[in-house]
Amino acid sequence: MENDAIGAGVRNGGLFSTTEIRILICYILNSIKEPVPAAMLSNILHFEGIANGFEVSDALAHLEKNGQISPVDDEGAYYEITPSGSSVADELDSSLSLTVRKRAYIATLKMLAKIKNAKGTRFRISSENGYSYITCTAIDGKVPLIEIKMLIPDEKSGTFIREKFLENPSEIFSDIIKKLSK
Repeated sequence: MENDAIGAGVRNGGLFSTTEIRILICYILNSIKEPVPAAMLSNILHFEGIANGFEVSDALAHLEKNGQISPVDDEGAYYEITPSGSSVADELDSSLSLTVRKRAYIATLKMLAKIKNAKGTRFRISSENGYSYITCTAIDGKVPLIEIKMLIPDEKSGTFIREKFLENPSEIFSDIIKKLSK
C-alpha cells in the first residue's frame, strides 16, 4: 500500500497508509465488541508507535462518514463498529501484520481496563499540615468499600501512584484485605 499517512511518531513496522489505519480501527472495534473512546484510541495508537494520532483522528472521521463506525453518544466521544465496518474488518484484517494487530488490540484492552477501573475508583490528592496525601477509594455503586490514604512526597508522585493504581486496583485492594484478614 502507498505511504500516504503522516509518519511522525510512528515506529518501524507501524502504519503509514491511511487505508491500513482505517482497517486497523475497524479490526479493533470489531474485536473489542464494545464502544471505544475515539480520543484515547488515537492517543494509544500514537503512543504505541502504531499510527500517527492525527491520522487516526482523520480515519475515525472518514469511517464515521462512510458508515463503518458510529458514535454511541451525542458528543461522538465513543465509537462502535457497524455491520459495514465489521465486514471491512473480517475481509481485510489479514492485510495488516499480526504484530500490529496484536499490539493495537492489547493496547486497546489495557486502555479500556483503565477506564473501567477509574469508574470504580476515586482519587483525591490533598495537603494537610504541610504534607501531601493521596486517598484511593474503591467504590461499589455509590458505596465506598475501602479507602487508602498515603503520604506522598509531591503531587507528581500522586499522579504516578494514581496511574499505577488504575492498572489493577482490585488486585491492590484484594492484597490489602488478604493481609488484614490473616
